[in-house]
Amino acid sequence: MNASNQALTQLQHRHLLGLSAYTADEITLILDTAREFREVLERPIKRVPTLRGITVCNLFFEPSTRTRLSFELAEKRLSADIVNFSTQGSSVKKGETLKDTARNIEAMKVDMVAVRHSSPGVPHFLTRCTQAQIINAGDGGHAHPTQALLDLFTLREHFPSVRGLKVSIVGDIAHSRVARSNILGLRKLGAEVMVCAPRTLLPYNVESLGVRATCRLNEALEGCDVVMALRLQLERQSASLFPSVREYHALYGIREEHLARYPALLIMHPGPVNRGVELASEVVDHERSIILTQVTNGVAVRMAVLYLLAISADRIK
Repeated sequence: MNASNQALTQLQHRHLLGLSAYTADEITLILDTAREFREVLERPIKRVPTLRGITVCNLFFEPSTRTRLSFELAEKRLSADIVNFSTQGSSVKKGETLKDTARNIEAMKVDMVAVRHSSPGVPHFLTRCTQAQIINAGDGGHAHPTQALLDLFTLREHFPSVRGLKVSIVGDIAHSRVARSNILGLRKLGAEVMVCAPRTLLPYNVESLGVRATCRLNEALEGCDVVMALRLQLERQSASLFPSVREYHALYGIREEHLARYPALLIMHPGPVNRGVELASEVVDHERSIILTQVTNGVAVRMAVLYLLAISADRIK
């Protein structure tokens, strides 16, 4: 990065645990930096020496494809040294505790850790067990800050500003870390947010987050600029919260008829998409679907997060 970019370095955090502590200016800084890294990804040689000498551990206790690969690509593009960890074949299977895993990472002199875990709060816990900088890659149903950041970045590519945008989040709001992080990020940048789901999939008192809530899909889509569909988190549901997947799609699935009725509507989804459930297959492949753009932007956004946190490490102890 050149000298003018260095002047933009103003993050006041050593870690990225969620977006609640980040100001709108800091979020904007990350998005502006990601735009520059997005240009790097268009070059013939898609690598810069920014994190040379920095070791990053990808500590994934939950299955992941897009997020894990996106972090790994971002780290490689920044020339970092990478350690990949998964529970399969690890000492966790032999009974090693999370604290002992963290202490071993500390002993290996790892500088940064991107962690995904099924239990909320694990990234916060790791900040107390290691001196490494922690990036939350998803913790249970709590937060997924880099997903929200890449979604915000994608919106800024398609609209002059996030401020004033009307965004509807449709799906399993109650169990979604993506929904929580997106609501925080969108609200901080001035978007209007509505959430839509069966009443059993809406958190209690969700309006306290500064959003409007509805159980009617057409109400959520009326006047909406962007709809973000969410996967049903069946693995996090302890009971059946709706009659059937078929009925869910009939009432809350985005279909071609919705695209025809709302001709300016853009479609987003954090993935993985269940075709024929939250989105009809034709909608996934439609020209107004920007799902694959989200995937591409994930690498640039995670490069920005890694870079900005790395250069804040010496300044913020």
